[in-house]
Amino acid sequence: MSKEFRISVKKKVNLSNFDPKDTGRFQNKDEVAKEIKELEQELQELQEKLIAGKEHAVLFVFQGMDCSGKDGVIKKVFAGLNPQGISAHSFKAPTEEESRHDFLWRTHHAVPALGQIAVFNRSYYEDVLITRVHGKVDDAEALRRFKHINHFEALLADNGVKVVKLFLHISKQFQLEKLISRIEDPSKNWKFDPSDLLERKSWKQYSNYYEELFEKCSKASPWHLIPSDNRWYRNYAVLKIAVEALRSLDLKEPPANPELQQLLAEIKEAEK
Repeated sequence: MSKEFRISVKKKVNLSNFDPKDTGRFQNKDEVAKEIKELEQELQELQEKLIAGKEHAVLFVFQGMDCSGKDGVIKKVFAGLNPQGISAHSFKAPTEEESRHDFLWRTHHAVPALGQIAVFNRSYYEDVLITRVHGKVDDAEALRRFKHINHFEALLADNGVKVVKLFLHISKQFQLEKLISRIEDPSKNWKFDPSDLLERKSWKQYSNYYEELFEKCSKASPWHLIPSDNRWYRNYAVLKIAVEALRSLDLKEPPANPELQQLLAEIKEAEK
C-alpha cells in the first residue's frame, strides 16, 4: 500500500498525472469498513509497543493545499490512540521570536521523543512553499533549504525517528466547492479564511513548488501522494500507511522484569 502511494524520485513529478478522485480498486467506503476497524485496532496495539519500547519515534508530516483535509484526516486516523503517546502541532506564520531563529528551529523542539508519535499539520516545508510564492525566499535560498531539510531528516532517522510524509492531493474544483460550502453553511463560517481565496490564485505556483520539493526531498524520507477528493479513501490510505510505518519498525514488547516477577511471587506468598 505504501509503495502504491510513494512518490518515485527516478523522474520528475507532475501532479496533473495523478487523479485526486482515485479510489484504487474500491468503489465505496463500505468495501473498506471492515479493514479500517482492523487497522485501527492494530495501530493502537503498535502504539503501545512503541511507548513501551522507547527505541523509536514516528513523525507524520502532512502537507496539502487549503481544504485538503489535514485537520480532518489527523482527527480521524489518530483519534483512537493513547493521548499520552501522541502530540499534534500546527505550523502557521512564524512568531516574532521564531523569525529570529533559523527556519528549522521551531520544528525541531516539536520532534517526538523515543516512544512517541508526533503529527505535523503543515511543517518546515512551508518555508520552501508559501515563502517562495510570496517572494520572501528566492530559488537559490530554496535550494539551500532543501539541503538543510534533507540533513535534518537524516539526523532524525539516525536518532530513531521515522519520518512519514504525506501530501493530500485535491483538485482545484474540489477546493472551490469546500470554500463555497464554508460560506453557505453558517455552522462552517468559522472555518472560512479570506486569505484562502488569495492563496487559491497561486495554485499553479504552489503545484510547481510542491513538484520540486518532491524531487529534491524524497530520498531519505519518501513522500506519499494521497488522492483526497474522496474523504473516505483519503482516511483509509493514511491509516494504512500509518500502520505500515509502525510495522516496519519491528516493534516488540520489552522483556519481563525479573525483579518484578520475584516481587509478584513474594506478594502471592504473603497473601496466603
